[in-house]
Amino acid sequence: MSGNALAQFANQKYLNIETYRRDGRAVATPVWFAQSGDRLYIYCLADAGKVKRIRNNPKARIAPCDIRGRVKGEWVDATARLETGDGMKLGHDALNRKYGLMKRVGNFFSRLQGKKHAVISVGVDNGAG
Repeated sequence: MSGNALAQFANQKYLNIETYRRDGRAVATPVWFAQSGDRLYIYCLADAGKVKRIRNNPKARIAPCDIRGRVKGEWVDATARLETGDGMKLGHDALNRKYGLMKRVGNFFSRLQGKKHAVISVGVDNGAG
């Protein structure tokens, strides 16, 4: 991920991830994220629309935003992937460090309700930034 592309995400709490439906229409969603190395990690419910869209098409765009999704920087072309194993653990660890108790409480209630989570990692495409 380009350092310049990453700079705008420093000290931000939310990013807007834009994923694409099968018909090509874009869907933007504000999410929590955390950085580890050259990737940004997002977690969400495993049955969320963005997970389904990424399974069908890893192409995405990201931009820093506020809680309501209002963009606060430049859109950057990216590629998203669903993480498993070590990648999933790395993403959860990074998110736990960043969001602390708020994320852990959310995880606890999700487990009580039997909900499963997915971890998505995003890397900026070459030439972006």
